[in-house]
Amino acid sequence: MERVLFVCVHNSARSQMAEAFLRKYGEERFVAESAGLEPGTINPLVVEVMNEEGIDLSDKSTNSIYDYYRKGRSYDYVIAVCSKEAAERCPIFPGGGKRLHWPFDDPSQVRGAHEEKLAEVRRIRNAIREQILSFLESSG
Repeated sequence: MERVLFVCVHNSARSQMAEAFLRKYGEERFVAESAGLEPGTINPLVVEVMNEEGIDLSDKSTNSIYDYYRKGRSYDYVIAVCSKEAAERCPIFPGGGKRLHWPFDDPSQVRGAHEEKLAEVRRIRNAIREQILSFLESSG
């Protein structure tokens, strides 16, 4: 099985969604984890839109990229999911593995009424799901 680490700044949204989708669709081919430079708490909008997909992130914790490094973890792929604008703050996991960058907008930056925010986070979620499905197709 190949090991995949999804990274972003807070591990509160994009990396969590990518990890969840790879776990859901990656069958037995991948072990997926996610981590961030400054772990926080899961974005409640992300929890809401992932529930629509049958994925419950409500009890999921965020993880530190440093903790994974100190534990000596290694990965076949390290995939950064930070936006283009935040690329300079996006964490880099030391060690081997193929490095990829899939830029997605940051759900914490969406503005508007609750329904407008949900619509935007759904758009990001759908883009992440499509990228995961494309990754699975090309790696498989």
